[in-house]
Amino acid sequence: MDGMSLPDAPRINPSILSADFVNMQRDLERIAGADFVHVDVMDNHFVPNLTFGPQMVERIQATSPVPLDVHLMISDADRWAPGYAELGAASVTFHLEAAVDPIALARRIRDIGARVGIALKPDSPAEQLYDHLDEFDQILVMTVEPGFGGQSFREDMMPKLSALRAEARRRGSEVWLQVDGGIAPGTIEQAAAAGADTFVAGSAVFGATDIDARIAQLRSLATQHAHGADSLGV
Repeated sequence: MDGMSLPDAPRINPSILSADFVNMQRDLERIAGADFVHVDVMDNHFVPNLTFGPQMVERIQATSPVPLDVHLMISDADRWAPGYAELGAASVTFHLEAAVDPIALARRIRDIGARVGIALKPDSPAEQLYDHLDEFDQILVMTVEPGFGGQSFREDMMPKLSALRAEARRRGSEVWLQVDGGIAPGTIEQAAAAGADTFVAGSAVFGATDIDARIAQLRSLATQHAHGADSLGV
């Protein structure tokens, strides 16, 4: 499924942070029914964990059946983020807290040909993005502290998400609103009702017995609860 061809449908992006790294190609093939594969790049500096670098992302790009949604949890994003777009990632998200000039960086990533996202840690206010929504294709609201998988979903992030959705509607913006952290049956409904349309799920997908069924279930739950039972459109 080409996630980019369905702008109004809820998108399910499994995080390979929860995949079996020894059998990465097998696990990538198991999520062929997803919209994107979410690739967390961590540098053990911006966050206290170390995962993939450019070489691994390039290999994932070469073997993934779905487009790459790269989430950079790294310092000095202005320097390093464009390189991931150059590798062919469909979407590159960097953290607002890690960029010196986020607008210039977003434009550079778009010029390379990738979608661009900007991520907010739980303590970062969303209001600082309101005047710049259309500089980004996606805003990622972290529903956990970035750095490790398996954390509990933070319901207190839902007002931030709702405010972003309301502001996007007010301005006529088509920016995607993504959530990452603790997304599973039981939490995806809250995030969808608050305004999210793009959902990162790790252990909820890769820990399922039937991965295809779990992806379909998450997509169905998000559809049923989308934007507080409002229409799927922005």
